[in-house]
Amino acid sequence: MHLFKKTALAATLLFSLASASTLAHTKPIKNNPTDGAKMIETEKLNLTNEWDKTFAKSDKVTHSKVTFVNRYGITLAADMYVPKGATGKLPAIAVSGPFGAVKEQSSGLYAQEMAERGFLTIAFDPSYTGESGGKPRYVASPDINTEDFSAAVDFLSIQPNVDPERIGIIGICGWGGMGINAAAMDTRIKATVASTMYDMSRVTANGYFDQTDTNARYEARKAWNAQRTADYKNGTYKLAGGVPDTLPSDAPWFVKDYFDYYKTPRGYHKRSLNSNNGWNVTSSLSFANMPILAYSGEIRSAVLIIHGEKAHSRYFSEDAFKKLKGDNKELMIIPGAVHTDLYDKKDVIPFDKMENFFKMNLK
Repeated sequence: MHLFKKTALAATLLFSLASASTLAHTKPIKNNPTDGAKMIETEKLNLTNEWDKTFAKSDKVTHSKVTFVNRYGITLAADMYVPKGATGKLPAIAVSGPFGAVKEQSSGLYAQEMAERGFLTIAFDPSYTGESGGKPRYVASPDINTEDFSAAVDFLSIQPNVDPERIGIIGICGWGGMGINAAAMDTRIKATVASTMYDMSRVTANGYFDQTDTNARYEARKAWNAQRTADYKNGTYKLAGGVPDTLPSDAPWFVKDYFDYYKTPRGYHKRSLNSNNGWNVTSSLSFANMPILAYSGEIRSAVLIIHGEKAHSRYFSEDAFKKLKGDNKELMIIPGAVHTDLYDKKDVIPFDKMENFFKMNLK
């Protein structure tokens, strides 16, 4: 396959998105007037009350819907999981990912499992996706999506049943890279897990296995910028397309891996970007130009990176780990596992290891 076509295929797979969530009017929410804070505009979101997850509901935790606002004024929707019978101030974990998924998929599974193990957790939809706010829909951004993690920390920090000095995050797939970037920026994050991570800026700019050269990258930029012009003229944003409904005969094996998750009852969700019509095409531009792991070597808090031995994406985790410094960083390779095994296979995801990691570093 021609190199530029490979780059386009990568962009199509990576920037995929779901059907738009319904947003109502915005209304101002006033903070306590004595705290000196100004008025914050929040979107009123239409949140479903049904249990529409891809995993079974646990009877060991309580579940509720919550919302919070990021630094760009976007209102994010999240599922909160609290261990039943818990008292006092708890350690807390914010979870998001995979890239192009929603909180009803992998991140919710992770959050519920960690809540069963004694942590207060939230699984959130990133800006512009799922039940979260933000327009236009289906936009990804290295800056805003890193900020989404810090906004989750903002929210957790002021909960009456959370210890603000014991907050960690979990990023899955593309949000693994965003989580590491957030840990480099946000000193309130005391522990970070990146599971089956992608470096979205690297793969968008360089293609898989860094096979995109300067000329191919230039041609990709030309195509994306031509799409900007067309989008502005048309007043709509062209979508890149999610995981294909029908696999082409020459589909790479890892595309089949994604198909088995996003396009089957195992992982399909009506709001999932990858399960449906994709991100808007021009989201690729900022990722291709803004490396997200530039300052990861300055992270002083604990980081655990987990990846499957047979995952096509394993090199992202191995190279990210090489940048980290200090004796509180660890790379864990799961024998025999492929990329999506760490999305939802509870017999593969090392939850015991994650529990011990967070208990050690959130104390």
